[in-house]
Amino acid sequence: MSVTENTSRPAGSSSAEVLAGALPPEVLDVLVKEAHASGGSLGVQELLNQMTKAVLERALDTEMTHHLGYEKGDPAGNGSGNSRNGRSTKTVSTTNGPVELAVPRDRNGSFEPAIVPKRARRLGNIDEVILSLYSRGMTTRDIESHLHEVYGVNASRELISNVTEVVADEIALWQTRPLDEVYPILYVDGIRLRIKDKGVVTTKVAHLAVGVDVEGRKHALGLWIADSEAAKFWAKVVTDLRNRGLRDILIACCDGLTGLPDAIRGVFPDTVVQTCVVHVIRNAMRFVSYGDRKKVAAGMRSIYTAPTLEAAEIALKNFDKEFGTQYPAAVQVWQHAWNEFTPFLDYPAELRRVVYTTNLIENINFQLRKLTKNRGHFDSDAAAMKLLYLGLRNITSHRGGPSGTGTWGWKQALNTLVVLFPDRLPIH
Repeated sequence: MSVTENTSRPAGSSSAEVLAGALPPEVLDVLVKEAHASGGSLGVQELLNQMTKAVLERALDTEMTHHLGYEKGDPAGNGSGNSRNGRSTKTVSTTNGPVELAVPRDRNGSFEPAIVPKRARRLGNIDEVILSLYSRGMTTRDIESHLHEVYGVNASRELISNVTEVVADEIALWQTRPLDEVYPILYVDGIRLRIKDKGVVTTKVAHLAVGVDVEGRKHALGLWIADSEAAKFWAKVVTDLRNRGLRDILIACCDGLTGLPDAIRGVFPDTVVQTCVVHVIRNAMRFVSYGDRKKVAAGMRSIYTAPTLEAAEIALKNFDKEFGTQYPAAVQVWQHAWNEFTPFLDYPAELRRVVYTTNLIENINFQLRKLTKNRGHFDSDAAAMKLLYLGLRNITSHRGGPSGTGTWGWKQALNTLVVLFPDRLPIH
């Protein structure tokens, strides 16, 4: 019985499984043996190409029959007003390599095949392969070489760039999607990029905002590349969040971002802006010699683990007394960050653990830096945003998907937030 004659198909089986099952093992053995004899691995590749060609052309013939309403050679087509009109050839790229197809035509030119659309030159998941490689940091030159070596596909760098442009609309939708009304905690951090602007390569910062929702799940709210003065830039970012539906932030955790605290307080006046404690520690340790790091770290620990503000002030004085002469810059780091650090001291231990650090974003940014390090610079903000978005999409898909990842110890922290910020959380 031929494949087309077998109308019964096991439930849940795919067309590929039916095709594989229809070919007896001894037939497959003969085909593979002949393929090896004719050209080794290249012969097997040619066998796959020929099978792909046969399946696609059969599918196109079936589509043409459906379009015309009668089988080839059927007298029912006489006087129907349309008929077959030979074939045209085209080469399409597939994951099995280039395949030359004979595409059927009709006299009226109204045939619009679905399996191999008109003007389509790439089939299967070639576009997805390109996007996947690009999102993992490969340059267009690398992708061009990879496609040629692995799939035998000749894809120009311009073509690859055009394929990746399909995410432009996706980025726009993502950047303007509605947000929750309340995010108890907002983290903001950035990475430096070299981007060409007005013919000159300059350093810009791409900022990522991650919000923790009432359920404790983390969501990337947006990516922004700074292209103006700090105050104007942050006013635009915060206004954008508000325009997308955000009405309240309880605690905003960031570090050293000039203009951001004022912008947040201007739009969300009741928000507590908290500096990242780990950033303060790290910045202070930059001025400490390796041999003294342990004892200096112990001295700083007494500051950020202090039970009260008064105790922390005493710990800072002791730290200055012990290390101020040798490492005055380390003391100045704490003094400079003091106003944004002290809100942390009002929190009980279960909440301190949650807002202690922006490491959540730093871990994401670490992954994004791995993607951008292969490029000397980006040609535009849009090119940088495209790679960052695709990279972020890959990262978040491995970290809980669109619903975000959870926050350790969130239930205890949520109870504390309800007490510290009464009537500001939608808990009912």
